[in-house]
Amino acid sequence: MSIRIRALRFGQLAAVSALCLALGACQMRGGPGDVTGSIGTRQTQPRTEAQWRGEEADWGKRYEANQRDRNAAFFYARALRALDKNAQALAVLEGAVIIHTDDQELLGAYGRSLADNGRLKQADDVLSRAHTPEKPDWRILSAQGTVADQLGEHDRAQQLYAAALKLVPNEPTVMSNLGLSLALSKRLPDAERVLRDAATARGADGRVRQNLVLVLGLQGRFQEAEQLARQDMSPAEASATIAYLRRSVSQPNSWEMLRGKAKPAARTATPETGAQPTG
Repeated sequence: MSIRIRALRFGQLAAVSALCLALGACQMRGGPGDVTGSIGTRQTQPRTEAQWRGEEADWGKRYEANQRDRNAAFFYARALRALDKNAQALAVLEGAVIIHTDDQELLGAYGRSLADNGRLKQADDVLSRAHTPEKPDWRILSAQGTVADQLGEHDRAQQLYAAALKLVPNEPTVMSNLGLSLALSKRLPDAERVLRDAATARGADGRVRQNLVLVLGLQGRFQEAEQLARQDMSPAEASATIAYLRRSVSQPNSWEMLRGKAKPAARTATPETGAQPTG
């Protein structure tokens, strides 16, 4: 998956399905990044592949010089995840949480990395320990929700998103996750309503609209979906995206594809969107 596609997702969650990935739609991985701004010297994330590679090189040198350096491990792993070097990121974070046993922010990053690597049950357990009921973290709640969705536990996922939204009402990344979760539950009108609200929320971007494109297509409203897709794609890219979506939803296993249990046929065109990982 290209960095460009990941950039519009700022979150990485891992997408819940091959169909979502193919369309550039996805679930956000916990909100605007792994960094809350409470640690380190960098409070903004890079936005291009070159910038992420610079982060990887800079923090990698610092990490190699001292693997006990908490911030070096945290930011180095963040850059590795952004570049889809998930196994390497996981190795860095596994070592870091052993050294920094009481660091919940590191534990949250570790849980997300476990999910990146498909270790969902372990991710679910780790994320549950990355915050407390007394001090809940909406980013962790959202990340827990994406893991629950990938485990097929959509009711639980929706409860987690609802809890996150109590802390940050109208947060578009969480609303987008909730919308896709409702779609996975075949509650398409509800999914559309939530995604439309998310798309108009402050801070929303093209990734939310991509998820709405998916839900409109699943309802057979392809013309409306293509008009929306053109807000973030060229006419040719939007047309290719909708053609792929039209073919996909006409297949008898389309819902299995959405759940990530089956893979769609290869595309003849790859729509490009913009991208940045999320926590």
